Amino acid sequence: MSAAHDGDEPFEIFTRDGERLGVARRADVHRLGHWHRSANVLLFAPDGRLLLQRRSATKDLWANAWDVSVGEHLKPGERYADAAARGLREELGIDDIALEPAGGVSAEAFESLELGYRDRELQQTFTGEYGGPVAPDPTEVGEVRLVDRETLVAELAAGATAFTPWLPARLKKIGWL
Repeated sequence: MSAAHDGDEPFEIFTRDGERLGVARRADVHRLGHWHRSANVLLFAPDGRLLLQRRSATKDLWANAWDVSVGEHLKPGERYADAAARGLREELGIDDIALEPAGGVSAEAFESLELGYRDRELQQTFTGEYGGPVAPDPTEVGEVRLVDRETLVAELAAGATAFTPWLPARLKKIGWL
């Protein structure tokens, strides 16, 4: 998600079916459960291992949890593919790699009454292959690591609390889990 975690950051809001309703503040979007847009990137090394990022300790939600390679909320008027490329650049310092959509846009929701958080996203996942250097932005990313499927399956089975709730869903969507 973007480097600014300003509660006033503008998010476009939509119906579950994708009809644009207007713009609302980030803090209100997550508190009230408005549908909004996000792009996710799953990057794979040439040997097939998945690049995961551990969210920074300063994230407003799921601090220090392992997550997709990049997750990015869309700016008003931005296209999903552009947000995915922007997220790679801003979060990992990666430019100019080919990304492929892993299916179309889907409506995904996660709610936590304890956290007062209702994440309802119209999201699109992208995949890509990358074997070069990574320069994580420490305000966004605590660390990165490459993981093979067997290791990740075992870690998820041992205690999914170390991971964001949406990571397994994204990996199932592309058939990796």
